[in-house]
Amino acid sequence: MQSPRLLDAGEAALVAEFGTTVDPAIHDRVLALDDALRAAPPEGLRETVPTYRSLMIHYDPLVLDRDDLADRVLALAAQPGKARPGAALWTLPCCYDPVCAEDIGAVAQATGLSVERVAALHAGAEYRVYMYGFAPGFAYLGGLPAELAVSRRATPRPPHPANALIIGGGLAGVGTFPMPTGWYVVGRTPERLYAPHRPEPFPVAVGDTLRFDAIDAATFSALERRAAAGELVARRREAA
Repeated sequence: MQSPRLLDAGEAALVAEFGTTVDPAIHDRVLALDDALRAAPPEGLRETVPTYRSLMIHYDPLVLDRDDLADRVLALAAQPGKARPGAALWTLPCCYDPVCAEDIGAVAQATGLSVERVAALHAGAEYRVYMYGFAPGFAYLGGLPAELAVSRRATPRPPHPANALIIGGGLAGVGTFPMPTGWYVVGRTPERLYAPHRPEPFPVAVGDTLRFDAIDAATFSALERRAAAGELVARRREAA
């Protein structure tokens, strides 16, 4: 098993890089190292941040020696990666009606597919949550069908709506807050992946799997009202 590449990120962070592609096996190794460090954190460890292909490890250099940390990381990374224990399978309702999927027509034009086929491909796929970043609850996903692998926009579009399902550059995501983006909005979920008023603000964990259940605009509006009141409208079950 190949050892990760270790990179210093300033004087107080170490990055363990396991590969250069979006790959579940690489991500399993990232999460296995993350879990191992969390299970027995060395004194001076501040935070770990998993990404698609690497783990950033923040530490206090006055407490934890960099070389000692590197040795521990390499020893732990030598263990085989495996799916994160307790990973869940989520089904999120999603509306692909143009009122919620502002860019689905542009994606159809770019791919040569019909709007209906774009929606069916997106809803029919199974996605892994690889990381959170950019904004609270902003979930970066892998598993987008190759037919929908459009390039990102040359210039950002105006802010997308909250809880938009977006694609670009061969990746998929769920954007929790309105913001300009170079990605394309192909749908919208009434569920909140970031809900600070709930006991668990981030219901979906890194390593979980997402599926989307297509709903019409009327159902979206009804579920959106329930989600706004604090209800969890997504369905969760333990992954096999």
